[in-house]
Amino acid sequence: MVTASLSPQDLRQHVGRRAISTDVVTPGPANLLRLAFGRPEPELRPGDPLPPGWLGLYFLPKFRQDELRPDGSPLDAGVVPPMPLPRRMFAGERLRFHEPVRIGEELRRETELADLAMKSGGTGTLVFATVIHSVYAPGGLALEEERRTVFREEIRAGERNQAPRREDAPVDVPWRRRVVPDPILLFRFSALTFNSHRIHYDRAWAMDVEGYPGLVVHGPLTSTLLVDFARDHNPGRVFRTYTTQARAPLFDTAPFELRGRPSADGGGAELWAVTPEGTVAMSAQVEFA
Repeated sequence: MVTASLSPQDLRQHVGRRAISTDVVTPGPANLLRLAFGRPEPELRPGDPLPPGWLGLYFLPKFRQDELRPDGSPLDAGVVPPMPLPRRMFAGERLRFHEPVRIGEELRRETELADLAMKSGGTGTLVFATVIHSVYAPGGLALEEERRTVFREEIRAGERNQAPRREDAPVDVPWRRRVVPDPILLFRFSALTFNSHRIHYDRAWAMDVEGYPGLVVHGPLTSTLLVDFARDHNPGRVFRTYTTQARAPLFDTAPFELRGRPSADGGGAELWAVTPEGTVAMSAQVEFA
């Protein structure tokens, strides 16, 4: 049993682990994502602000082939200790924007493991890891990101990967956009983020080994689409915070929808990525400055 090799006490001893890394916000990745998303903006050049939520194009994972699991995910999860749980999924994030990150800048990122929590769910043992990134531009602290990842047990051979129970998404919303998550988009996003997890591009692996009905849409891809969706419906407004919670996976088997509306006080927005069945796959909230 996996639980025999995991305990809350063992996990807690790793909390507080830290790492520091640097990167340069070169224009290439941002312009390639702009093309992959079909964005209307002109080519991004040095000095232009990086769109909010696009920092995932930088500080990419750096692993050799022999440092990957059979599913393409890394054996080493950075400040998160090695897990005997083989399935790793995006659970959500919270971004706090302080200053714009600009194309051409050199950044420093300080990473800390803030929490590890073990829970039991319908799919067995789950471990939730919370990692905080503080990103510094030449002018000081630019962005704080709290990223949540869930580790879960392997499914048994021949079983289907069961989706969690979902809630109905709001229908009385003024903003809607249809998204076609075709394999080309998923492949391009995997390439731009150097994400070799096979569930996003290897259909046989995703369906036959992991029991999904098709290719899995990346959680960060959905999150980035939602922040762009909010940006498009609130031109010129400055983001203060952006928070997402992943509720259920999306697949390339059918289009899904983005929905949104202004918050009640007008100071932000509420957003949802909606499954083809009309239930919530991801929820998000934005606060504007």
